[in-house]
Amino acid sequence: MTSPDDRRRLLRIARDAIVAQVTGTAPPAVELSDDLARLAGAFVTVLRRGELRGCIGHIESDEPLGRVVARCARGACSADPRFPPVAVTELPDLDVELSVLGAFDQVASPDDVEPGRHGLLVELGRRRGLLLPQVASARHWNSTTFLAQTCVKAGLPPDAWRAGATVWRFEAEVFSDGASGSDEAGSPQ
Repeated sequence: MTSPDDRRRLLRIARDAIVAQVTGTAPPAVELSDDLARLAGAFVTVLRRGELRGCIGHIESDEPLGRVVARCARGACSADPRFPPVAVTELPDLDVELSVLGAFDQVASPDDVEPGRHGLLVELGRRRGLLLPQVASARHWNSTTFLAQTCVKAGLPPDAWRAGATVWRFEAEVFSDGASGSDEAGSPQ
């Protein structure tokens, strides 16, 4: 569990990285102490007035969390292929949500998935799709719909989870610096 102080530090790292990326300035150096030095995967979601504006993540636990958050924040505001890069005029309207990923466990059936608690990763061949736990909650999906939609995200048929795709579940600590997501103190989701 990430402490409230480290959550604030991670949110500041993400916000500073976004501002630097959008304005073309250098972000402050990331101090990798305490929890920010642990190896972890994370996603940075950028919301503008409550609407998705970008989301980029890193699923492997092979880099320090502080660096992952900074890099993914830069990508979320400039490299999400679904959206144009964030403009300077949008900065005051942005909220940042972080999802720090836990361990991945293989799923055998929909009974292994608890929407709102688990996120999902589906893999088949070179195709891979991931949906964060908060996606299923926001859309009120049951476990079967969540599995199907994760397959679609991977570019697979909705029933690929029944026909050879490997499915992994994970939990994430989700917290935000604004009203669009969880409160700053946040609770694990």
